[in-house]
Amino acid sequence: MSDSHICVGVISGSYGVKGELRVKSFCAVPEDIQNYSPLSDETGKRAFALAILRPIKGGYAARLPEVANKEDADALRGTKLFAKRTQLPSLPDDEFYHADLIGLDVFDTGGALLGRVKTVQNHGADDLLELQLSGSSTTTFLPFTKAAVPTVDLASGRIVADPPEGILPVTKPDTSEG
Repeated sequence: MSDSHICVGVISGSYGVKGELRVKSFCAVPEDIQNYSPLSDETGKRAFALAILRPIKGGYAARLPEVANKEDADALRGTKLFAKRTQLPSLPDDEFYHADLIGLDVFDTGGALLGRVKTVQNHGADDLLELQLSGSSTTTFLPFTKAAVPTVDLASGRIVADPPEGILPVTKPDTSEG
């Protein structure tokens, strides 16, 4: 998807046998996901007029007009739901859509390249930036807090980080004699 669309949720499967869906919302106000309809899939080729029915554990029971039974609902499991960026609210200066952070270069406070943001994860507490470390296949997680990430500059495509001790792999000094 292009920068003009933001992932706002995912269909996590069927709910019951009458074609209801289990939907997980990524919105700050979770039930707002239905306000951004029509939503689209990752390709932008399918549109979904999502209607939330009720809250359930881990998300919402929802309905799509074109889904009539459990099999149709199960077929949509894993479908990411995208809204047009223009439909979404503007964010304060210190908040960011995850899609805006992915791909940004991350530098330490001394200007050395640490890596690039691969994903943004949230497992219940603060967001975590998964960094693909520079010159390596290794990734590490950086807490997305003001202390660990004092600067996000979307205009120049960079983040300045002050990682807590122990986050980055320790590099051993070269002790070989030559």
